[in-house]
Amino acid sequence: MSYTHLSIIERSKLEILHKQGKSTRAIAKELGRHHATIGRELHRNTAEHPYCAENAQDGHVQRRKASVSGGKWSLELASRIEDKLQATWSPEQIVERLRREGQAMVCFKTIYRWLYTGRLVKGTLAVLRHKGKRQKPADTRGKIAVGKPISKRPKEVRHRETFGHWGMDTVVSGRGKSKGCVATFIE
Repeated sequence: MSYTHLSIIERSKLEILHKQGKSTRAIAKELGRHHATIGRELHRNTAEHPYCAENAQDGHVQRRKASVSGGKWSLELASRIEDKLQATWSPEQIVERLRREGQAMVCFKTIYRWLYTGRLVKGTLAVLRHKGKRQKPADTRGKIAVGKPISKRPKEVRHRETFGHWGMDTVVSGRGKSKGCVATFIE
């Protein structure tokens, strides 16, 4: 279910309609919101004083700031991780050591992310054993290493004066369970 928070304009309208003595259902109908949304907004912001749109907006901003996690990064943790990285420890080893010592629980992927975003000293990126995920070897299917390229053929082949100079081409289908193959040979 998607929803949007009340804007300052909606809160101002709510304040005016509430001062006029309208019910929460009437206010909700006017603003195009659910009556429970209006009821929660009024209950949340009328505990000590009448509803004020500016105070409600300020309270909303403060609650939003408080709802965002600060994360696990700290200067102390960063310096410990950097020391281990300089000693050529992998992020996986560092995480395991921190877990055994009962220290802050971070994931090894978090350490890599901190390295790549610059939260840890940039020079430590050079001491990593592997710079991220290992690459698979290059795909060599469909490449034939035998034969000469067209540009390296003798001139007599271009003029087609003698017999015995064969050209070959292959096509492999990727459709279906049984992959078909066509080979053409031209003299």
